[in-house]
Amino acid sequence: MTIYYQTIPSPVGDLLIAADDHGLRLIEFPDPRHPMAKPEQWQSGEHPLLVETRRQLDEYFSGQRERFDLPLAPEGTAFQQQVWMSLRDIGYGQTISYRQLAERIGNVKAMRAVGAANGRNPLPIVVPCHRVIGADGSLTGFGGGLPTKQFLLQLEGALPRSQPAADLFAH
Repeated sequence: MTIYYQTIPSPVGDLLIAADDHGLRLIEFPDPRHPMAKPEQWQSGEHPLLVETRRQLDEYFSGQRERFDLPLAPEGTAFQQQVWMSLRDIGYGQTISYRQLAERIGNVKAMRAVGAANGRNPLPIVVPCHRVIGADGSLTGFGGGLPTKQFLLQLEGALPRSQPAADLFAH
Protein backbone atom coordinates (compact mmCIF):
# COMPACT_ATOMS: atom_id res chain seq x y z
CA MET A 1 0.00 0.00 0.00
CA THR A 2 1.22 3.46 -0.88
CA ILE A 3 1.90 5.91 1.93
CA TYR A 4 1.55 9.53 0.84
CA TYR A 5 3.57 12.29 2.42
CA GLN A 6 4.10 16.01 2.21
CA THR A 7 5.79 18.79 4.10
CA ILE A 8 3.62 21.49 5.62
CA PRO A 9 4.54 24.79 7.29
CA SER A 10 3.86 25.31 10.99
CA PRO A 11 4.93 27.73 13.73
CA VAL A 12 7.46 25.11 14.93
CA GLY A 13 8.99 24.60 11.48
CA ASP A 14 8.09 22.48 8.50
CA LEU A 15 6.39 19.22 9.47
CA LEU A 16 6.57 16.04 7.41
CA ILE A 17 3.19 14.30 7.51
CA ALA A 18 2.39 10.87 6.07
CA ALA A 19 -0.80 8.86 5.73
CA ASP A 20 -2.48 6.07 3.84
CA ASP A 21 -5.99 4.62 3.72
CA HIS A 22 -5.51 3.11 7.20
CA GLY A 23 -4.71 6.40 8.93
CA LEU A 24 -2.12 9.00 9.80
CA ARG A 25 1.30 7.36 9.98
CA LEU A 26 3.75 10.13 10.80
CA ILE A 27 4.23 13.71 11.89
CA GLU A 28 7.92 14.54 11.90
CA PHE A 29 9.58 17.73 13.14
CA PRO A 30 12.54 19.35 11.39
CA ASP A 31 15.77 17.65 12.50
CA PRO A 32 14.06 14.74 14.30
CA ARG A 33 15.92 12.71 16.89
CA HIS A 34 14.64 9.46 15.32
CA PRO A 35 13.98 10.20 11.62
CA MET A 36 11.66 7.84 9.78
CA ALA A 37 13.06 6.20 6.67
CA LYS A 38 10.90 6.60 3.59
CA PRO A 39 10.56 3.15 1.99
CA GLU A 40 9.74 2.65 -1.70
CA GLN A 41 5.99 2.59 -1.06
CA TRP A 42 6.14 6.22 0.16
CA GLN A 43 5.07 8.74 -2.44
CA SER A 44 5.00 12.51 -2.29
CA GLY A 45 1.52 13.77 -3.03
CA GLU A 46 -2.03 14.42 -1.91
CA HIS A 47 -4.26 12.14 0.14
CA PRO A 48 -7.57 13.20 1.74
CA LEU A 49 -6.20 12.40 5.20
CA LEU A 50 -3.19 14.67 4.65
CA VAL A 51 -5.56 17.51 3.72
CA GLU A 52 -7.59 16.89 6.89
CA THR A 53 -4.46 16.60 9.05
CA ARG A 54 -3.17 19.90 7.75
CA ARG A 55 -6.55 21.56 8.44
CA GLN A 56 -6.70 20.26 11.99
CA LEU A 57 -3.06 21.19 12.71
CA ASP A 58 -3.74 24.71 11.38
CA GLU A 59 -6.73 24.94 13.74
CA TYR A 60 -4.61 23.69 16.64
CA PHE A 61 -1.84 26.22 16.02
CA SER A 62 -4.39 29.04 15.72
CA GLY A 63 -5.93 28.07 19.09
CA GLN A 64 -9.19 26.78 17.59
CA ARG A 65 -8.70 23.04 18.24
CA GLU A 66 -7.92 21.23 21.48
CA ARG A 67 -8.48 17.63 20.37
CA PHE A 68 -7.74 15.91 17.08
CA ASP A 69 -10.23 13.73 15.25
CA LEU A 70 -8.14 11.74 12.80
CA PRO A 71 -7.79 8.01 12.09
CA LEU A 72 -4.36 7.02 13.39
CA ALA A 73 -2.15 4.14 12.24
CA PRO A 74 1.20 4.44 14.05
CA GLU A 75 3.52 1.46 13.81
CA GLY A 76 5.13 0.20 17.00
CA THR A 77 5.31 -2.59 19.52
CA ALA A 78 2.32 -3.53 21.67
CA PHE A 79 3.93 -1.70 24.60
CA GLN A 80 4.56 1.44 22.52
CA GLN A 81 0.96 1.34 21.27
CA GLN A 82 -0.26 1.11 24.88
CA VAL A 83 1.81 4.15 25.88
CA TRP A 84 0.74 6.14 22.82
CA MET A 85 -2.93 5.34 23.47
CA SER A 86 -2.55 6.55 27.05
CA LEU A 87 -0.99 9.82 25.83
CA ARG A 88 -4.24 10.62 24.05
CA ASP A 89 -5.97 10.82 27.44
CA ILE A 90 -3.83 13.75 28.64
CA GLY A 91 -6.07 16.77 28.29
CA TYR A 92 -5.25 19.95 26.42
CA GLY A 93 -3.37 22.33 28.69
CA GLN A 94 -2.48 19.56 31.15
CA THR A 95 0.82 17.87 31.89
CA ILE A 96 1.74 14.65 33.66
CA SER A 97 5.04 13.10 34.73
CA TYR A 98 6.62 9.98 33.27
CA ARG A 99 5.79 8.24 36.55
CA GLN A 100 2.14 9.20 36.23
CA LEU A 101 2.13 7.92 32.65
CA ALA A 102 3.63 4.61 33.82
CA GLU A 103 0.94 4.43 36.51
CA ARG A 104 -1.75 5.05 33.89
CA ILE A 105 -0.65 1.99 31.94
CA GLY A 106 -0.48 -0.04 35.15
CA ASN A 107 3.29 -0.49 35.34
CA VAL A 108 4.98 2.08 37.60
CA LYS A 109 8.28 0.16 37.34
CA ALA A 110 8.38 0.79 33.60
CA MET A 111 9.15 4.51 33.82
CA ARG A 112 12.25 4.29 31.62
CA ALA A 113 10.48 2.13 29.04
CA VAL A 114 7.55 4.55 29.08
CA GLY A 115 9.98 7.41 28.47
CA ALA A 116 11.56 5.53 25.57
CA ALA A 117 8.16 4.77 24.03
CA ASN A 118 7.12 8.39 24.50
CA GLY A 119 10.28 9.46 22.67
CA ARG A 120 9.43 7.17 19.73
CA ASN A 121 5.91 8.52 19.26
CA PRO A 122 5.51 8.88 15.48
CA LEU A 123 2.54 11.25 15.81
CA PRO A 124 3.62 14.12 18.06
CA ILE A 125 1.16 16.95 18.64
CA VAL A 126 -1.81 14.75 17.63
CA VAL A 127 -0.70 12.12 20.18
CA PRO A 128 0.47 14.68 22.75
CA CYS A 129 3.79 13.35 24.03
CA HIS A 130 4.81 16.99 24.68
CA ARG A 131 2.46 16.96 27.68
CA VAL A 132 4.75 14.57 29.59
CA ILE A 133 7.28 16.41 31.76
CA GLY A 134 9.75 15.63 34.52
CA ALA A 135 8.43 14.93 38.03
CA ASP A 136 9.94 18.24 39.15
CA GLY A 137 8.08 20.13 36.42
CA SER A 138 11.11 20.41 34.14
CA LEU A 139 10.82 20.09 30.40
CA THR A 140 12.68 16.93 29.54
CA GLY A 141 13.81 15.55 26.19
CA PHE A 142 11.53 15.95 23.22
CA GLY A 143 11.98 14.77 19.63
CA GLY A 144 11.11 18.21 18.29
CA GLY A 145 13.52 19.93 20.70
CA LEU A 146 12.81 21.67 23.99
CA PRO A 147 11.91 25.04 22.37
CA THR A 148 9.16 23.24 20.43
CA LYS A 149 7.92 21.49 23.57
CA GLN A 150 7.87 24.82 25.39
CA PHE A 151 6.02 26.47 22.51
CA LEU A 152 3.35 23.74 22.41
CA LEU A 153 2.81 23.85 26.18
CA GLN A 154 2.61 27.65 26.12
CA LEU A 155 0.15 27.49 23.22
CA GLU A 156 -2.05 25.19 25.30
CA GLY A 157 -1.72 27.33 28.43
CA ALA A 158 0.14 24.65 30.41
CA LEU A 159 3.13 27.02 30.74
CA PRO A 160 3.14 30.80 31.07
CA ARG A 161 4.24 32.68 27.98
CA SER A 162 7.55 33.79 29.44
CA GLN A 163 9.13 34.72 26.13
CA PRO A 164 7.81 35.45 22.65
CA ALA A 165 7.42 32.39 20.44
CA ALA A 166 9.79 33.83 17.81
CA ASP A 167 12.56 33.88 20.43
CA LEU A 168 12.14 30.16 21.08
CA PHE A 169 13.26 29.28 17.56
CA ALA A 170 16.06 31.83 17.14
CA HIS A 171 19.35 30.07 16.45
